[in-house]
Amino acid sequence: MSQRFRTSRRALAAAAATAALTLTLGACGSGSGHGSGMDHSAMPSASASAPGDDMASMPGMEPVSAGNGLAAAKDGYKVTSTAATVPAGKAAAYRFAITGPDGKPVTGFAVDQTQRMHFYAIHSDLTGFQHLHPTMAGDGTWTAPLAALQPGTWRLYASFTPDSGAGKGKGFVLSRTVKVSGMAMTSSLPKASGTATVDGYTVAVKGDPMAGMGHRLTATVTKDGKPVTDLQPYLDTYAHLTAFHQGDLAFAHLHPETEVDGDHGGPTLSFHAEFAQSGNWRMFLQFQTGGKLHTASLTLHVG
Repeated sequence: MSQRFRTSRRALAAAAATAALTLTLGACGSGSGHGSGMDHSAMPSASASAPGDDMASMPGMEPVSAGNGLAAAKDGYKVTSTAATVPAGKAAAYRFAITGPDGKPVTGFAVDQTQRMHFYAIHSDLTGFQHLHPTMAGDGTWTAPLAALQPGTWRLYASFTPDSGAGKGKGFVLSRTVKVSGMAMTSSLPKASGTATVDGYTVAVKGDPMAGMGHRLTATVTKDGKPVTDLQPYLDTYAHLTAFHQGDLAFAHLHPETEVDGDHGGPTLSFHAEFAQSGNWRMFLQFQTGGKLHTASLTLHVG
């Protein structure tokens, strides 16, 4: 009898331990921790908010802007051009227009960072970056003065904000591709790195961007190991940042946050960055000192 009692007591203890372990694992599964190899998304807690609610309420976690700059038309607006090719090895005037929902050329544009139109050119291998500010004729035709392009495929982006009509106040980035005749030579994308050097300056970029949400990036400029504090205003900011995705050349939305106060900007600058997808992005940081514009380039990996 005594033996049977001890056996039953051991069985009850084992059952209690098993139940306790089950409760413990259940608590872990409904928590916010991220254990290796565990799927915490299968059983969301009853108190979980709707998708995106938490991100929208957290600083630096705003939803990413719509669009990636790869379309020639969006919401009735379209970038048009009769030029499908551009000559190689010499400067060329690329002419284009922006048409609105009514099919007519748009002539009213809002000023953004001192310009009514920002125009970018990038080779398919993410080399040859150009950032231009074209001029517009009275009929709505824009002319971008492209520097000599190397043979291959180039994507040309028009960044603008209509000042009237259905799209008034909304920013657009539309693009088209052009071919440059000749034998195309491609370069491998440099590995991801947080630093770049240009004209004796070193630029260090920090941040942990994730695709599909807004994050802050900081860029610090030094020279000979010393902080640079004489950055001059360029396009109403101390630095202009542009990025393109490896492979499809998607355009990233990067906005300066540092306020301009005379010719003594730096050494640290901040940007609101939105990357539509993960992978490697080629970044181009433009800043000005002593009246000279510098363009530093580096590869950033986005998770």
